Formats: sequence, C-alpha cells, structure tokens
Amino acid sequence: MNIEETKKITHSLIDTFNEAGKIALSLRNTGLKKEIKSDNTFVTNADIEVNNILTKKISEITPNISIVSEESSDYKNEKKLNNFWLIDPIDGTKDYINNKDEFTLNAALILDKKPAIGIITAPGKKRVFYSYGMSNSYELINNKEIELINKDKMHNQIKAVSYSNELRADILEIHKKYKITSHQKMKSSLKFCVVATGEFDLYVAEPRACEWDIAAGHAILVHAGGKVTDFKGNEILYGKSEFKNPSIILKSKNIV
Repeated sequence: MNIEETKKITHSLIDTFNEAGKIALSLRNTGLKKEIKSDNTFVTNADIEVNNILTKKISEITPNISIVSEESSDYKNEKKLNNFWLIDPIDGTKDYINNKDEFTLNAALILDKKPAIGIITAPGKKRVFYSYGMSNSYELINNKEIELINKDKMHNQIKAVSYSNELRADILEIHKKYKITSHQKMKSSLKFCVVATGEFDLYVAEPRACEWDIAAGHAILVHAGGKVTDFKGNEILYGKSEFKNPSIILKSKNIV
C-alpha cells in the first residue's frame, strides 16, 4: 500500500471519528449504561456504539482487511495476522465515565505487523491527530493540518508523561537516564500524541494493556520523528499472542 492510498484511507475516516466523538459526549451527557467485563474493566453503551460506527466505516473503506477491536472481533484468536486494523473505540473508559476529558477514540492500520496509519481523537479536548506514513503525522487545528515533524519543542525542560504519580524503580531509573525534570500523570493514548507534538518528551511503562491501546499512537509518534521501543530497544510489532504489549518507551524527536 503506497502513501497515496494510506492518505486517502486516513482522510476518509476523519469525519467519522469526529462524529463518533460527538456521539460519545452526547451519550455521556444523557447517562451511560455501564457493565464490568471479564477483565474487571468497564464497558459502556458508548464503547459499543462508537465501536459500531468506526468498524462499519472502516469495513466499507477496506472490506478485505480484518478488524480487531477491543470490544468486538472475530479475529482475536487468529495466530497469523500481518495486515489488520486495531481499534480501541474509547481508551480511558474509566475517566470517560467520570466526566474527564483525556479519553480517546483510536484506530490503527497494521501492515506487515507495523503501524502504517494512526488516528486518535480526544473529543473532550477537541483534538484530532492522524498519520499515514513517515513525516506525514498531523494535528488538525481549526481545519488546518499542522505537521508534527516540523513542530518546535514547546519547552526548555525534558518532561515525561506517566500513567501514575507513583513510579516503579526501573521506570525512575529510565527517567534519570534521560534527565527528566518532571512528570505528569495522563490517561489514554493521548500520551502518545503529546509526545509527538513536543509538549512532552518521554513515556515509559512496564508490560501492560493491549495492542489496540498503543498502535494508533505508535504510528502518530513514529511518523512525527519519534521512537517507540521496548526497554531493551527492540522494535514493537503487532499481532502478538493475545495482543499483549511488552514494556514500552516513547521518545519524542527531540531526544531520539
């Protein structure tokens, strides 16, 4: 698939993502129906509705490519997926339920086990990010594409995002290695986006979550000139057993 094809696919999904985001906000305002899944995490009627909207549109655009979603998939037991979509309809569901605004809608196209397209919207923050190839990573601001590869560093310090205020010793050691001056707790895949924009420089996490939580952000960050590896510096590939993530380090282009 060439760059013109990935660009066309990406642009054809932006309006659908924005509409799905509006629906997620509307459903939250009117009251959510909540359930606890087998992994002890929440799922709401909005997760299902957004999932249906995104998978329907993606199926129309790329009917011959399998879709693996956190909330629905016939392919989660597939052992040899190379080219497929990964969807997390609402990442950060707990914060979404609690009327916070860091939740995101996510989709990534995986080609040859690597992320080729990434789309992330944060409806509560009115932010839209997408990418479809190297040096083609953008934030859409007032209907204008802002190239992330060319954005200047937004601060003079070296700052990190984290999933918790209390960090493990091994993560603190990595922070020390990169001379991190401060870290800020942030939920959802928005972490990838703010590293891609240069608002932050680093994110480090032990093995946790699943591939659909990181794939779209992985594309956006790498296509913006950043880097995504495990703790040993290995490239992260997709379609692994049970779609489980390894350890992960995100680095902005400023410290690659």
